[in-house]
Amino acid sequence: MINFREEIINILQGNIENLDRDDIDKKIEIPPNYDLGDFAFPVFSLAKVYRKSPALIAEELAGKLKSKYFEKIENKNAYLNFFINKNILAEEVLKESVSKKDEFGKVNYGEGKNAIVEYSSTNIAKPFHIGHIRSTVIGDSLKRIYKFLGYNVIAINHLGDYGTQFGMLIYAYKKWGSKEKIENNPIDELLKLYVKVNEEAENSKEVKDECRYWFKELENGNEEAVEIWKWFKDVSLKEFNRVYDMLDIEFDSYNGESFYSDKMPALIENFRAIKVLEESEGAEIINLEDYDLPPAIVVKSDGTTIYLTRDLAAAKYRHETYRPYKNIYVVGSQQSLHFKQLKAALKKAGFDWYDEIVHVAFGMVSLEDGTLSTRRGKVLYLEDVLNKATDKVREILNERENEQGIKIENKDELSQVVGIGAIKFQELFNGRIKDYVFDWDKTLSFEGETGPYVQYVHARISSLLKKGQFDLNNEFDSSLLNSEAEINIIRSLYNFTNVVIDAHEKYEPYFITRYVVELAKNFNKYYNQTTILVDDEILKNSRLVLCYSVKNVIAQALYLLGIKAPEKM
Repeated sequence: MINFREEIINILQGNIENLDRDDIDKKIEIPPNYDLGDFAFPVFSLAKVYRKSPALIAEELAGKLKSKYFEKIENKNAYLNFFINKNILAEEVLKESVSKKDEFGKVNYGEGKNAIVEYSSTNIAKPFHIGHIRSTVIGDSLKRIYKFLGYNVIAINHLGDYGTQFGMLIYAYKKWGSKEKIENNPIDELLKLYVKVNEEAENSKEVKDECRYWFKELENGNEEAVEIWKWFKDVSLKEFNRVYDMLDIEFDSYNGESFYSDKMPALIENFRAIKVLEESEGAEIINLEDYDLPPAIVVKSDGTTIYLTRDLAAAKYRHETYRPYKNIYVVGSQQSLHFKQLKAALKKAGFDWYDEIVHVAFGMVSLEDGTLSTRRGKVLYLEDVLNKATDKVREILNERENEQGIKIENKDELSQVVGIGAIKFQELFNGRIKDYVFDWDKTLSFEGETGPYVQYVHARISSLLKKGQFDLNNEFDSSLLNSEAEINIIRSLYNFTNVVIDAHEKYEPYFITRYVVELAKNFNKYYNQTTILVDDEILKNSRLVLCYSVKNVIAQALYLLGIKAPEKM
C-alpha cells in the first residue's frame, strides 16, 4: 500500500535543499480535522534559510509542489496542508483489503527483534483478584500488538512464588492448616491462613521470627519447606489457569521468582568482586546516590535476598537468553521506584544493556469502600467478576429471546464472549496510568462506547455480507466510493496500522480501543444513511467490499485487545 507520508517526504526533499528525511518525517503532523488536509508540514524551520516569513514560504512552496498522490497542496498560515487523492486512497485501501483479507494492516515493523512482555505475575497461594486485571489485560494486549507488528514476543508470567510471605504461609500451615481443606478449596483456605498469620505477626515478635526462620529454611533447601512450597504452587496454578482460560490468555514462560534462586549467588559474588556492593547495617547494598535514588538492598542483614535481587538475576538471565530489543514489565505505578533502582543498579554494575528494560506502569484499582488488600482478606475474585459479567449478558439475551420470539444460538458461549469482552474493553478504554474505582454498573453497561457495542457492529456487518451474498471475486469499483462518509471510513482503515504502531511505541492499548469505537460509530452512521444492497451490482459489491474491510479491521482491533468478535449477536 502506498505510504503517503513517504510521498510527502519525497516531494519536500526534492524541492527544498539540505532538508533531512528524518527531520521532515518528525515534523509532519496530522491536522485536527480533514478540512486542514490529511497531513500538514510546518515551515517555521525554513525561515532562516529563505530569510522570509514562514507564511510567505508556505505560500510559495504550495504554488510549486505537485504530486498525483495529492488532490491539492495548499498553505494555511505557516503550514503546508496535503490532501490525499481520494480515488487513489480508496483504490489502495480496498485492493490491500481484498488481497490481505483478515491480515490487513499487519507489517513487519519489528522483524528480527525479540520483545519480552512480563505481565499478570500473580502471587502463589493468594487470590487472583480484580486488582490483577490491569497487568493481565494490558500485558496480553501489548503482547498481541507487538506480534501484529512482526516482533518475536516472549510472554512471561513472573509468578510471585518466593519471598518472606512463604515463610509466613509455611509457618501458618504447620500451625493451623488442613491439607484436606486446602485441596478442596485452595485459594480461600490459603488466604485465611495468610490473613491469620499477618494478624498474629503484627502483635508477636516470636511469630515474626518463626516466619523468617521458615523462609530462610526454604532458601536453604529444607526438604519439608520445599515440599510444602511446591504443593502451594501446584494447587494455586491449577486455580489460576482456569481464569487464564476464561480470559483466553497464554504465556510462553511461568518462570517466577524461585526460578532465579540458583542464579542469585553468582550474581552477588560478581557484584562483590567488582566492588558494587557496600555494607550497611549488616546488609549489602548498591549505593545509588549518583542517580538520586535511595540505596538498593541486595542482601538483607539476615543473609536472605529480596525481590530486587531476584529481578537483577532475572534481567541478566533474560538478556543472555533472549537478547531482547525490549524487556517490558507491566507492573503497577507503585513499583516505579523499584524499576528505577533496577535499571540504575544494572547500569552501575556495568551492564550496558540496562536500557532495554521498560516499566509500563498503570494506576491502582480499588473497590468503592477502599483499596484491595490481600493481607486483610479484602478481595474481589477476578473469576467472580468474569462469571457475573457472563451471567449479566445471558440475562440480556434471555430477555431478547422472550421479547422478540427468537432463538439465539450458542447462548452460553456468546454470553461469555460478550461479558468477558465488556470487562476487558472497559479496562482498556482509558489511559493505563489513571487510578480507578471498580464499578459494576459502569463496567457492565452495554450502551455507548463499550465492547458489546463494537462487537454488535461486527455481527451486523457479518449479517449484511451474508444477506448480500458477498463474494471477494465479484467485480467492484473503488471510485464509486466517493461520499464523505465512505472516504472518512477509508481514511480510518488506512490509519489502522499507524494507530497500532503508536500503541506499541507508547505502550497504550487504549489508542486501539478509541480507534475501533470511532470506526464502529462511523460505520453505523454510514449504514443508517446509505442503502448498501442496491440493484446496481457493481455499486453494491463496492459498498460490500468496504463493509468487509471494516469488519476485518474491527475483528483485528478487538483481537489486539484480547476480545473475540462474534459473527452473530
